[in-house]
Amino acid sequence: MYRKIMGYLEAWKESEHRKPLILQGARQVGKTYSLLEFGRAHYENVAYFNFETNPKLNQTFEENINPDYIIPILSHIAGQTIVREKTLIVFDEVQLCERALTSLKYFCEDAPEYHIAVAGSLLGVAVNRAKFSFPVGKVDMKTLYPMDMEEFMLAMGQTDLVDQIKESFTSDTPLPSAMHDAAMLLYRQYLIVGGMPECVKQFVETKDYILIRYTQDTILASYLNDMSKYNSLNEIKKTRLSYDNITVQLSRKNTRFQYKLIKKGGRASEFENAIEWLCLSGIVSRVYRAEKIKKPLENYRDIDAFKIYVSDLGLLCAKKDLASNDILYMVEEINDFKGGMVENYVNVQLSINGYQTYYWESERGAEVDFVIQRDGKLIPIEVKSADNTKAKSLKVYMETYKPEYAIKLSTKNFSFQDGKKTVPLYAAFCI
Repeated sequence: MYRKIMGYLEAWKESEHRKPLILQGARQVGKTYSLLEFGRAHYENVAYFNFETNPKLNQTFEENINPDYIIPILSHIAGQTIVREKTLIVFDEVQLCERALTSLKYFCEDAPEYHIAVAGSLLGVAVNRAKFSFPVGKVDMKTLYPMDMEEFMLAMGQTDLVDQIKESFTSDTPLPSAMHDAAMLLYRQYLIVGGMPECVKQFVETKDYILIRYTQDTILASYLNDMSKYNSLNEIKKTRLSYDNITVQLSRKNTRFQYKLIKKGGRASEFENAIEWLCLSGIVSRVYRAEKIKKPLENYRDIDAFKIYVSDLGLLCAKKDLASNDILYMVEEINDFKGGMVENYVNVQLSINGYQTYYWESERGAEVDFVIQRDGKLIPIEVKSADNTKAKSLKVYMETYKPEYAIKLSTKNFSFQDGKKTVPLYAAFCI
């Protein structure tokens, strides 16, 4: 299945300023697969080392992490010669070996001709908690997310439809109704399946929602197991409580995160470490309120007001145990959850495209779901789960800040009028 990360990896390989690459992201998003596929396609051979399945690898890095010393040993372990610029060296689950991570500094300084890429599922957590000697400034870093809506449609063989969607997004002209309806169905399927590569592959091959839900439950179980790693016994329970509660809070009309909803009397001081663990692991992301709409938005974030979204839509629906037909037909019984679910979907698409997202709230309670910096401009984004696109809050924002234009995401077809760019939900990946 095509992954957009391949374009980044190809540019990394050819860059004159290439450094060892750290590919991070939540478990099961396809880090190892992407690196191995890239290596097979663009190098003569791949030398792969997994610190989880081969714990003895750690001993290799204990004495000396100088590249001249370690490369011959790694060649012996791999059973193949590691050749400068012709072999891709891959370290997997590198968070389990601090010295291997530190060695990247010396590969950068003393042996830049070796192409080395490492992957880690809980790298952010491990570095944060274990106080690793991180090779700051000596590595390139990239985050891999679950597959976005475009990658999902391409996996489903809808290349022509993707091209038409991109064209309509650029020109603000509606898609033919049959194509719009087909894309909306794919969008609802994506909400159920999500972007975990294994789930997408199963859906392409079987269309079996029960099988996919089983796979999603397995991934969720692995996330729960991960919460016991790099975490004190006291924090494990809080982390699991927080994670369980995130999906509950997305069902509320006001999706702003509240500690008191985790448990009665819950406070930030009690749960902030748990939330930080979830963010560092890549399982969730936090969207802060922007107190002022000025550049850079980062300077005006309110650290006490934020929303939390999960990294994958399929896992979100599995965690809520939502029936696939309820989502396919958007039944009234899930009305309370639709708003939070669709906000979560949009945040996933924006995050994959590299945006740092914020939300805005006026003193009188008007709220805009997202504000991003796009092409140097601060653009508000209003999200609606259906075709009801009346957006009083967006009107207040536009009157207050006079943005060049605004984006409205809903089930409506493409258009542009009164300074508002209407974009169907399935085309959020175009932003």
